[in-house]
Amino acid sequence: MDRRAALARLMAITGTIALGGELFVTGCRRTDKHVATPFTASDVAFLDEIGETIMPTTDTPGAKAVGIGAFMTMMVNDCYDDAAHAAFQSGMAEIDATSRSRHGRSFVQCTPAERHEMLSAIDREMSAQEKKRGETPHYFAMMKELTLLGYFSSEIGCTHALRYVETPGSYDGDVPYHKGDRAWFDPTRRVG
Repeated sequence: MDRRAALARLMAITGTIALGGELFVTGCRRTDKHVATPFTASDVAFLDEIGETIMPTTDTPGAKAVGIGAFMTMMVNDCYDDAAHAAFQSGMAEIDATSRSRHGRSFVQCTPAERHEMLSAIDREMSAQEKKRGETPHYFAMMKELTLLGYFSSEIGCTHALRYVETPGSYDGDVPYHKGDRAWFDPTRRVG
């Protein structure tokens, strides 16, 4: 089994409805893309703040440290179809408009607590909507998925957020686990 087949089966088994994951598995081959509005540097900075709100800095670096905004724009430009691209960008505008109406300033100018409150409300709204097959995913689902994908596939995510094993040792099938321990990342393990 090759990597793509393994990832496709994993998503099918776990019930993942992930546009980002689906495009990741298919290899991001978009040749018919017609981007009406390209992302700007301020869009990248805006997405950095959204990513940092989703995955903030704690005892490990947050999403902003991995340049999550640049990763998100690259993935949306290179992998998402025109409808998903448009939904993603209109979602960015909707988040900023919500921020301006609730707090009188842009999302980037809000405090971390205000950002968290807004994105939590959007997440609850997104979860309440029924997902229909073939429909473009909610913009916030795409943002969350890309944040997780970008963070955990980065060097910082693999070496700081996960317990990194650079050189594999002997097999130990009974490693003690304590609630709150980080998962392991072993770059030598291959799927398939």
